[in-house]
Amino acid sequence: MLASRCNWNLASLRNLFALRSCSTTAVGQQQQRQAPAESVHDPLQAHALKEQCILVDENDKPIGAASKADCHRVEPKTGDVKLHRAFSVFLFNSQGEMLVQKRSSHKITFPNTYTNACCSHPLHEIEQERLENNALGIRLAAQRRLNYELGIPTEELRPEDFRYLTRIHYADTGDGVWGEHEIDYILFLQKDVTLHPNSNEVSEVRFLRRDKIDEAVAKFSAPLTPWFSLILHHRLKLWWDNLHRLDQFEDLKNIQRF
Repeated sequence: MLASRCNWNLASLRNLFALRSCSTTAVGQQQQRQAPAESVHDPLQAHALKEQCILVDENDKPIGAASKADCHRVEPKTGDVKLHRAFSVFLFNSQGEMLVQKRSSHKITFPNTYTNACCSHPLHEIEQERLENNALGIRLAAQRRLNYELGIPTEELRPEDFRYLTRIHYADTGDGVWGEHEIDYILFLQKDVTLHPNSNEVSEVRFLRRDKIDEAVAKFSAPLTPWFSLILHHRLKLWWDNLHRLDQFEDLKNIQRF
């Protein structure tokens, strides 16, 4: 079997999904990025920079809110990025193959990079996504973003379908203008789902086999996102080898730092 069972090139798709669910900004002509000012970015992506992320301390305790833009700007003098709450979804089909997406060229942070199924944030302005018991807020945010990015119908994803494994604290200064500093909730999901990727978010989707992951990554035409690279190097293969025995790897008390 080929390393990728499904591989859609979405560059020629019309932007059918750009106005879905959480965004109401009209699609306009994409402008070339020449400076960090939001005004030169794709309108939908620039609008998303206004969303309010949840600021946390190093123990993942909420301490406030800040815009997505403020949470991802690298402080020029110190190289610091505000620490905020995020999640990463790893999606597997019933055959155990993992979905990988390529982030679109429109993305402001880490465009044109390969990553796991969905990487995003619970939003402070959505009250339910601030719920912490059993990571319910994170699960609801994951449901919302999988619908927006990959077009997976919300009725196919229930919060209880997600397996919450652990949290990872990582930082990366990216291109020196936009970076990451997150407490990242790791969610696993094994389910056959309907896919209608949003071309403003995703330019390519493919499923990879466990025994072909290294070969497939070596042949990628673009780099990995820093969080995907970190997780792939330290934990992913072990977790993937134990999809039906993930209970033994749950660590909901500690925050992993590599």
